[in-house]
Amino acid sequence: MQVFKFGGASVKDAEGVVNLGRIVAAYQPSKLLIVVSAMGKTTNLLEQLTLSYFNKQDDTLGLLEQSKQYHASIVRALFTDTSHPVYNEVSNRFVEIEWILEEAPADPYDYLYDQIVSVGELVSTTIVSHYLNHIGIANKWLDARDYIATDNTHREGKVDWHVTRERVQRDLPQLLENQLAVTQGFIGSTSENFTTTLGREGSDYSAAIFAASLEAESVTIWKDVPGVLNADPKWFDETQLIPELSYLDAIELTYYGATVIHPKTIKPLQNKNIPLYVKSFIDIENGGTQICGTDGPLPVPSFIFKVNQVLISILPKDFSFIVEDNLSDIFSRFHQHKIKVNMMHNSAVNFSVSVDDTGDNVNMLLHDLKARYEVQCQNGLELITIRHYNQETIDRVLVNKAIIMELKDRYTCQLLVRKLDG
Repeated sequence: MQVFKFGGASVKDAEGVVNLGRIVAAYQPSKLLIVVSAMGKTTNLLEQLTLSYFNKQDDTLGLLEQSKQYHASIVRALFTDTSHPVYNEVSNRFVEIEWILEEAPADPYDYLYDQIVSVGELVSTTIVSHYLNHIGIANKWLDARDYIATDNTHREGKVDWHVTRERVQRDLPQLLENQLAVTQGFIGSTSENFTTTLGREGSDYSAAIFAASLEAESVTIWKDVPGVLNADPKWFDETQLIPELSYLDAIELTYYGATVIHPKTIKPLQNKNIPLYVKSFIDIENGGTQICGTDGPLPVPSFIFKVNQVLISILPKDFSFIVEDNLSDIFSRFHQHKIKVNMMHNSAVNFSVSVDDTGDNVNMLLHDLKARYEVQCQNGLELITIRHYNQETIDRVLVNKAIIMELKDRYTCQLLVRKLDG
């Protein structure tokens, strides 16, 4: 049994859905669970809609209509018979949002976010499931919320692995003996049956959750790149495909910000020794990248760039040491404001971190910290991480850049830098 995951870029239009069908057909007969993300930039649009609704702005209904028309155009291109049941089913998915919008916002933002944004995955999988049946690939649509159990942490639900595995094992192995199944990435549910999401870009993680619970043969993530590259093509003109990658290196690369795989994806697969393949949905004959239990090192240095970084330096007002009680307090404040640390360094009287400049929540964190500490801040920085570095690779990325902070260990070098004028 295999798990296939298709991201938003792979199903951004009707041709993408048709291509998904070609890929699935090429792997028949196989036992497949297919996990699908929201189409194209739907998640971004529904995030805008949620924020607009929460702030009682005038464009909420316009944003909803935009999403409805986008999906309607894909449905029309795939199903010329307007009496096909997919038309009503897609329309009914959006009714879930319309019901919410009928009332003034009263619930917390994170809760509303999960109820609204999750509809993107419900719509995409409805379309994909009907299309596969339409072309003769029999499948059953499954609601991921019936299987993936989480706590009540909205927007980043923590998986209850025991309950999830019980639910998956209860009926999926037998179901997948006879037909394919299509389900959603990114979403789960609480014990009270409220929808939760697993964190931005969490569909990869969903595929890993299902695979680990099923003890699947493998997981394949279909991307618009040929596999895992040693750098993002938007930063490097010449990149290299990494044909094989250890679980450890994959975990490290995602931890430091590599975007090709969601950071939580690898560990559940490593625990069950399930290989993960990253392949191109454009060139399906390409071998892609295999992530597995190999002991081999990375064949080439790998580069990860994160822009729009903020360096926050925290000092005790009484010039006491930065020790465990201060660090515990500082990290609790970061957690409270949902700020993730990308790089950190501490001395006797200074604790410095680099974080993404996410706007308001960073500003609220700074305000909160200043009640107890002296806080200094630098904006507009870049964080460069090199896995399996050498001096040549360091020199390569430092052209016209000044180092603000530098950390090295045996395998990884992190450089927080500012661009030099001119």
